[in-house]
Amino acid sequence: MALWRLYYHLIWATKERQPLITPERKTQLYSYIIGKANTLGSIIHAVSGIENHIHLVASIPLRLSISNFVQNIKGSSAHYLNHLSPSQDLFGWQRGYGVFSMGSEQLEQAVMYVQNQKAHHSNGTRILSLEQHNHEDNGP
Repeated sequence: MALWRLYYHLIWATKERQPLITPERKTQLYSYIIGKANTLGSIIHAVSGIENHIHLVASIPLRLSISNFVQNIKGSSAHYLNHLSPSQDLFGWQRGYGVFSMGSEQLEQAVMYVQNQKAHHSNGTRILSLEQHNHEDNGP
């Protein structure tokens, strides 16, 4: 078994940046993502966001590419939410994502940043380089 300590800050947006992550969906979405990541052998250190995008701090095992991880999480979470409450607006993720690697020294700071997303957006204390993602990529 390989020893791995890989840390990533991932960001992606809802379809057309619509405010689809409602308070009703937020808890269900975050719980689902944590559970799905666990079944993939990944660790979610933090997950949060606002109505139109999400941030994750995750450790992804060597056997799983980052793009496969993101594709799996995005696809299955949208499917889950749409089948959980079919009467709500159709949930979807925009194409593409942003990913930043970090060392263990930055892990605590990244976790705190993700956990305080709502405050950062309200107070204008966002780190702009961590809020960008490329929706034009060919990725998931």
